[in-house]
Amino acid sequence: MSPVWTRQPEFRQYLPNQMEQLAFRLPQRGGKRRGAGRKPEGRRAGVSHKARPRFEKPAAVHVTLRVDVHVWNLRSRRCFGAIEACFVEARERFGLRIIEFTVLGNHLHLLVEADNDEALTRGMQGLAIRVAKALNRLMARKGHVFGDHYHSRILATPTELVNAIAYVLGNHAHHHGGTPGVDRFSSASYDPDSRYRVLADPRTWLLRAGWRRARRIPHWLRL
Repeated sequence: MSPVWTRQPEFRQYLPNQMEQLAFRLPQRGGKRRGAGRKPEGRRAGVSHKARPRFEKPAAVHVTLRVDVHVWNLRSRRCFGAIEACFVEARERFGLRIIEFTVLGNHLHLLVEADNDEALTRGMQGLAIRVAKALNRLMARKGHVFGDHYHSRILATPTELVNAIAYVLGNHAHHHGGTPGVDRFSSASYDPDSRYRVLADPRTWLLRAGWRRARRIPHWLRL
């Protein structure tokens, strides 16, 4: 059975913006300082290459995958169709299950469930290869498609999960002034048949029922 939140098409973005403060040390003379210079921003910033957290039990994960600057706009019928076909081919492979997604102009947001950290790594590598090959065929070119490694964040609590669902499904409407609930480039627009064909059913308690215990649940997630 599909998650309850998929039964209501209307949604809103309520995820608060958060700011992080960085601490700086006073400059010192005598050679190049570690970490000196202006930090990269935007596309150059990339994803941290630190080891990702390990987990041995199935978990919900928010994944972001960004394409390089030369790749066509993903929010076109041809690109979206190619990406959707890759989701179907990769459905539940390597212990990775895609639960929700949205396709933006130059990146993908995925809400996935992985059996463990190895399943997440193998599943995302396989999916990225499929998508890269499909987009290269579409663009009649060769070479890399993704600008960096995927970014992942484990969702350990009901509140974290609810926030991630709202962020993934409401991302385009929030940033571009679209109408909530009608984004045809996300799983929010799927009917039950499309969900069964493309997406996977969650198995963990958190994704199936635990999200109801979140501190704040938007009205579109309620029965």
